[in-house]
Amino acid sequence: MYKDNRKKLYTILILTVLICTGLFLGYRSFSRRADADLSDEAVTSIKEAIRSAALQCYALEGSYPSSLDYLKDHYGLNINEEDYYVVYNAFAQNQLPEIRVVRKEK
Repeated sequence: MYKDNRKKLYTILILTVLICTGLFLGYRSFSRRADADLSDEAVTSIKEAIRSAALQCYALEGSYPSSLDYLKDHYGLNINEEDYYVVYNAFAQNQLPEIRVVRKEK
């Protein structure tokens, strides 16, 4: 009788460990996907903020700004450059600049 209780206890313990491990791995996978989705939204938001500031500059001044620093200084653009790389390539005053935003790896 003592051996049966011990065997049941080990079975319950093993099942509990397996279930907890499965839940932990599922949570971790979900968390990573959620972080990736938030990162994609942040990249899109930064890109749209730069584009909007460039369009506002074009509407007010008649030409797109030649650099990202101009938008920061004159149009209040603020970018988290610790977490994101931003490429702003203005090749003509009358064409919308190429804007690329990439999240930095940590």
